[in-house]
Amino acid sequence: MSDIVLSICPPHASEQVADAVAGHGFAGIYVEANAISPERMQRIAGRMPSSCTVLDGMLSGPPPRGGRTVRFYLAGDAGARESVEAVFADTRVLTRATGGGIGSASALKLAISSYQKVSRALAGVAHALAADHGVGDLLLAEAGAMNKDILDDPGYLPGVAARAWRWGPEMAEVADTLRAAGLPAELAEAAALVYSRWDRHKDQSPDLDTVLDTLHHRPKGSA
Repeated sequence: MSDIVLSICPPHASEQVADAVAGHGFAGIYVEANAISPERMQRIAGRMPSSCTVLDGMLSGPPPRGGRTVRFYLAGDAGARESVEAVFADTRVLTRATGGGIGSASALKLAISSYQKVSRALAGVAHALAADHGVGDLLLAEAGAMNKDILDDPGYLPGVAARAWRWGPEMAEVADTLRAAGLPAELAEAAALVYSRWDRHKDQSPDLDTVLDTLHHRPKGSA
């Protein structure tokens, strides 16, 4: 039997794969490397046999071919992590430790996906709307002048939050326009919700930590 099992599959199959491995009484290192929530990651770790060491993993980047590399983040037992790192030594798979516990690698993956995948969906909706009104070429021209580095410059966000009072209603107008064109409006509505939370806290200090914290909507008494 293998010493290390890497689970890389569609997210909805992750628990089924884990159960299949657990059913064989696996006693090695199980690396759950799928794009799943930290909560699902914890569930999987909790139901694997005690003979098995579970690591939380996430892959970031394109397949490692043609000179490209991929980052493989790992969280969990240090000894098990070192064993996995040794497998990929001197390869184009660059292993990294998150510095956190089980669930931290999954959280990193979904944080990236929440921007990367959603932004691509938004681009599709934007192009469909522009095409519907015959202004697709103008959208492309404007796109060339837009800021494309917001994710790697979070210091930009307080300035965005300061304009939430205006951008929130604009997103509501976007949603109305999308619905009129028969296009999905939910993403624009979600953006309007983000801006509305920022707008409710407009009198607080506009530093980055405050801007990020105001996005949370936690039940009373929770951390």
